Amino acid sequence: MRTTRALAAAGAAVAVFGLATPTAVARDGMGAHPSNIVALPSVIARGGQLTVTVDGCPNGGRMSSDAFPNATLTPLPGTNGTSRGTATVNNNASPGSHSITVNCSGRTLTNPAAFTVIGGVQGGLGGSSSTGATPTDMAIGGGLLAAALVGGGLFWMRRRSEKQIGSERPL
Repeated sequence: MRTTRALAAAGAAVAVFGLATPTAVARDGMGAHPSNIVALPSVIARGGQLTVTVDGCPNGGRMSSDAFPNATLTPLPGTNGTSRGTATVNNNASPGSHSITVNCSGRTLTNPAAFTVIGGVQGGLGGSSSTGATPTDMAIGGGLLAAALVGGGLFWMRRRSEKQIGSERPL
């Protein structure tokens, strides 16, 4: 009988504590525990638009990086504390991996390698930055020209011999 009363009292204490804890967190406004910073696309060119999603940020917040200006995170309705924001990568952002730091209700979290910026190409040049033919280009071109001459010569010689055989008259 004493064991039953002790278990009942412990169960009641756990139930009261379990119901009181979420109320206390909601009252102080510190329900934010940012986690899981996801940047899409994870590889982006300079000037591109990046979408960042953060779990555990029910009231929204701010995000920052050295590759884009500070931006706002807004809560997504119908989710369990997820916020989302967009940012435009600077045109002068350095190529490589970049971090994102979020601040939700005074709590911060950093993803050190959230996304990668790739460098642009030289438009109109076909991606090339050299002028003139390289020695490799010359060797390939010379080899193709030699193959075409040999193949054409063989074709011409074969056609010539076929004409001579066909032009002879039987007796």
